Amino acid sequence: MRVAIETLGSRGDVQPYLALALALLARGHDVQLAAPVQFQGLVERHRIPYVALPGEFLALLDTPEGKAAIAGGKDFSGGLKLLKHIRPLMMQLFDQEWQAIWSFRPDIIVYHPKSLVSPDMARALGIPHVLASPVPGLTPTNAFPSPLLPFSSLGPFNRLSHVLALKVVGLIFGRDLKTWRARVFGTPADRALAPAGTIYAYSPAVLPKPDDWSSDVLVSGYWFLDEPDWAPDPVLARFLDDGPPPVYFGFGSMPGLHPEAVTNMILQALMMSGKRGVLASGGGAIGTGQTEERALFLAAAPHDRLFPYMHAIVHHGGAGTTAAGLRAGLPTQIIPFFGDQLFWGRKVAELGAGPPPLERAKLSAKTLAKALAALDDPVMRARARALSDAIRLDPGVEAAVDFLETRVAFAQ
Repeated sequence: MRVAIETLGSRGDVQPYLALALALLARGHDVQLAAPVQFQGLVERHRIPYVALPGEFLALLDTPEGKAAIAGGKDFSGGLKLLKHIRPLMMQLFDQEWQAIWSFRPDIIVYHPKSLVSPDMARALGIPHVLASPVPGLTPTNAFPSPLLPFSSLGPFNRLSHVLALKVVGLIFGRDLKTWRARVFGTPADRALAPAGTIYAYSPAVLPKPDDWSSDVLVSGYWFLDEPDWAPDPVLARFLDDGPPPVYFGFGSMPGLHPEAVTNMILQALMMSGKRGVLASGGGAIGTGQTEERALFLAAAPHDRLFPYMHAIVHHGGAGTTAAGLRAGLPTQIIPFFGDQLFWGRKVAELGAGPPPLERAKLSAKTLAKALAALDDPVMRARARALSDAIRLDPGVEAAVDFLETRVAFAQ
């Protein structure tokens, strides 16, 4: 079958779909992956057929407005503050996605929820579409509230929170989608066909499939993109050999308004706790510095290869980093920035694999040092190892490919 994969966002929104593309190619299927141009090198290194989508959305995170919005948001509010910059870019993005789909002529479209136009493109071609997400929240359930909301539970209103969150997206972008449909397809229709299925790319050991989800919803396990050829460079290898395993600090693609202050706070916490650390600069929330006895600064490294050398993980709570840390069997301290990150921070704490999430606004060297000490707890470390064992048993991308093959067979 011919599978078009549409995804948008930061690296955590792209990397799992590369793993899916590789699994599909290994089964003999034809694949076209559309993703932001910033990831062209990563995609092409894995020899996946690729279409570069506009990168202006991701570039917004590095602007002063983007940094301020993310720094001030605790849930989805950070993204809402950037809407005035996002909306003018929508039509160009929709057009480029449609051009890529039209030229490829797939049998099915698999899409990240940020690819808003995928259902319309599938309807225009008369093919099925499958929603695929590393985060729940797109299928209403009574089991938990929408991950985009800052609540651990809303009791009887859990299901309603999902419905309302989905309606908000429709209200924000509905007019843009209607305008685009009318221009491209000659119809102002408001509704595309429902998905032929939904895949959630996280482990049921971390978040079990709710009883009120149907068989059209698959919780497959995480989709890991491993980098078996990577090894520590001489500087990192020497640092690892010179003392006990360090703690990893990294905030992924999250920008920062005061990276030097954050860096100094981490260094002070390491000194107070007597630990060593590897600091990944990533999107800029952590600054750069000189490697010293307690700290090594790292531009980037694949999590699947780096984390086994670590003692524990401190990060922003992105779904991908959370998955990699748990698979490595490491206790995790999450410091959320926005979106679903607080949701994963609470989930890790509920599972006993890490302390409760820390609020950035109240973070200090003292509170961070206390969290680092908590990561030594033997019960917590045992629970993290048990989760790792369960996650490694998940079928992951193989289950997802089976699911997609079945959806296409049903549609024929």
